[in-house]
Amino acid sequence: MDTEALEKMLARGQDNLLLRFGLGGEYARLRQYDKAIPHLQAAVAFDPHHAAAWKLLGQALAASSRPEEARHAYQEGIRAAEAGGHIQAAREMRVFQKRLDKPGG
Repeated sequence: MDTEALEKMLARGQDNLLLRFGLGGEYARLRQYDKAIPHLQAAVAFDPHHAAAWKLLGQALAASSRPEEARHAYQEGIRAAEAGGHIQAAREMRVFQKRLDKPGG
């Protein structure tokens, strides 16, 4: 589903985790991180245990040159992933977090 259709759903009041995650993911896919970030922030507000939303939020923040916020998102995502038994997602976020610590990362 494209962003326009998802935005219309949101405008009609169908605000929920999956809609926000979908919108954030679509905007991130289009590299429109400034539009993706608020939707991903809303997604993790709906469910702070949604590791995939934290991971995508971290990536969008990192791509927007907001490394400290990205680091925080990855930390929260790692906690959520480990609590949910999503070991691979936690590993991936640790790798992304380490990249932030490298010069030019």
